[in-house]
Amino acid sequence: MTTHSRASRTTRERAKAERADALVEAAARLFAQHGFDGVSLEELGSAVGVSGPAVYRHFDSKRALLGAILLRASADLLTGGRRVTAAGYDAQRCLRELVDFHVDFAVRGADVIRVQDRDLTRLSDEDRGTVRRLQREYMELWVDALRAVHPDRGDTDLRVRAHAGFGLINSTPYVVRTRREVAVDAETDALLRQILSEMAYAALASP
Repeated sequence: MTTHSRASRTTRERAKAERADALVEAAARLFAQHGFDGVSLEELGSAVGVSGPAVYRHFDSKRALLGAILLRASADLLTGGRRVTAAGYDAQRCLRELVDFHVDFAVRGADVIRVQDRDLTRLSDEDRGTVRRLQREYMELWVDALRAVHPDRGDTDLRVRAHAGFGLINSTPYVVRTRREVAVDAETDALLRQILSEMAYAALASP
């Protein structure tokens, strides 16, 4: 294969990957707004400038696209959470960093939170099992971090705290809706993050 052929293939592969990423982002937005059943292949394709059937060049089905949204988000959360917990912070700082990390995800990924809340059950059995496994592993990072802050608390107590923290932070899409639906300037965005972080940390760190 010539250098030109390899370069052309690389360019095509990059373009295909970028189109797949664009489809995932567009699908998250559209599924969040209209629900999984309320979005057609034609609408998905149109959102990224292709025909409906062209979506099949990237994903086997609309359900596979839904899987890509939630699998990617779950994997990103676990990777980011592991990065925080591996940083060597003291107990209080680790918990605060986890809170800030999750707040950032919730603010940026409000669409994904809506999609998960509404359409998780529409995933294939395999994708749903993988999503739940990734999320359990992410939860354990939080339980371990909370155990370091509250060494006298049992596992059930710590898991209730973690779930309550997620519930508070993940309420973002329903409190302020998404930033695509309501114009949010930088000052408001920063205030939103500050409020969520301070409230979640205060609740989780409370004795």
